[in-house]
Amino acid sequence: MKQKTVETQFGSLILTEADGAITRLTWGRSEEEADTDVLDEAARQLRAYDAGDLEAFDLPLRVTGSAFQQAVCAEMQRIPFGETVTYGDIAKRLSAPAQAVGGACGGNPIAIIIPCHRVMGAKGLTGFSGAGGVETKVSLLRHERAGGFLI
Repeated sequence: MKQKTVETQFGSLILTEADGAITRLTWGRSEEEADTDVLDEAARQLRAYDAGDLEAFDLPLRVTGSAFQQAVCAEMQRIPFGETVTYGDIAKRLSAPAQAVGGACGGNPIAIIIPCHRVMGAKGLTGFSGAGGVETKVSLLRHERAGGFLI
């Protein structure tokens, strides 16, 4: 696995690549920086998103985990920039309990690029597993001008 750190307004983000695909995005700083075509392109796209110049990521991604985790991540990738859905919306599409969808959202290995921050509870804002928790989620949603109640 190779890693690259990208500085953004949302914090220092570590991109991880394995076998030509992004497999993780976490907060922090990588101890060993690498340059690969995939990491360089992912960093470029994250910087463009951070600057407000990119609304949709186009990167090779690989989600490790159960088939259900992969299905939830696929559903999150379908949520357009600046829009939100509820855990219940995804649950209906997958014929699964909303709580299970919430757990899978919380286990999203590629935050921001797979936009788990765009998923809300039935009654509004919920937690976020990235650094800074719900405050980071609010920052990401404000950045995307999503959810009029946040702005």
